[in-house]
Amino acid sequence: MDRLKGKRALITGAASGIGRATALLFAREGAAVSVVDLDAEGGRSVVSRIQEEGGRAIFVRGDLTRAADCESAVANTVSTLGGLDILFNNAGMVRRATVVELSEEEWDRVMAVNVKSTFLLCKYAIPVMAQAGGGVIINAASGWGLVGGPSAVSYCASKGAVVQLSKAMAIDHGPQNIRVNCVCPGDTDTPMLRAEAEQLGEPVDRFLAQAADRPLGRIGTPEDIAQAVLYLASDAASYVTGTALVVDGGGLAG
Repeated sequence: MDRLKGKRALITGAASGIGRATALLFAREGAAVSVVDLDAEGGRSVVSRIQEEGGRAIFVRGDLTRAADCESAVANTVSTLGGLDILFNNAGMVRRATVVELSEEEWDRVMAVNVKSTFLLCKYAIPVMAQAGGGVIINAASGWGLVGGPSAVSYCASKGAVVQLSKAMAIDHGPQNIRVNCVCPGDTDTPMLRAEAEQLGEPVDRFLAQAADRPLGRIGTPEDIAQAVLYLASDAASYVTGTALVVDGGGLAG
């Protein structure tokens, strides 16, 4: 359990869901973790859990649509943990609506949370990684960043942007020994997925049952996705960059 021994990781959206599962897994694998989120109570709970298990973690509160908060999150991580080796841009949101139904403000908010925050964190993290001789960036995209989905125009557009942003950064920063990939989860049992049911006015149980209609016959767990992120962050993926790793129980297979 030491695949990330000595590494320093910054994980956004780490107070719940996939971010929480990844923070706990990274800590168990030896990484010191910077837990970044707007949810102070949830974020501090994750830090406490890591510390109870003998790991090292800090909480940084920030609105990642703001450049100053992103710069501060990177700076606090570096100053407290002694460096930054891994960045997992996981913070995200969904608004289920067609282009006609969606307001301009909703469009802007989804793009800011899902795309702008990724751009900003990378902007401030990459110089730190380059100066240290390299690093790893994993961005949370989605299966709906590769194919379209119903009543989700802003989400699909934002996650498609994350896929292409990841590929472009992999080209630009490979010479600095910085690997950049994205993970594309299918439906995963997180608070965000359950919020989708509410937005669509569907019973949560029925919504989750429909989401399980895929070759493996179930929806994903946060731990399923965390294991894929761990692979991309680890030396096992040392020759992997510029890829979009689909983790969806076969949902896009046919």
